[in-house]
Amino acid sequence: MLLEDLGHTVVNLGSCVPEDEIVESCCKFQPDLLVVSSVNGHGFNDARPLIGAIRSRWELAGLPAVIGGKLGVSGGQQDQTDELMSAGFDAVFQDGVNIAAFESYVGSLSREVER
Repeated sequence: MLLEDLGHTVVNLGSCVPEDEIVESCCKFQPDLLVVSSVNGHGFNDARPLIGAIRSRWELAGLPAVIGGKLGVSGGQQDQTDELMSAGFDAVFQDGVNIAAFESYVGSLSREVER
């Protein structure tokens, strides 16, 4: 709903979506941003192979991708952020981050993603 309020069209794939379905959906819909949200603390572990699969596709190489929410259960938020950024995410919004940071990031994006 926030993304729609910011003027974006949203395709919500739902929860616990398999990695290959996310990749194929990105190829099909050509979004201007991929947002991965985690609420169960598995986000950190699940996101690394996902962003690898996204970045391995030439047609998605320029797709901005962010992740946020409860990414882990054992702390180490800065280490998780650094690793996810190194893996290919463009931004990481850990649980508890002010939503204004996310809104600012989304506002900074061009509506036309270069691919």
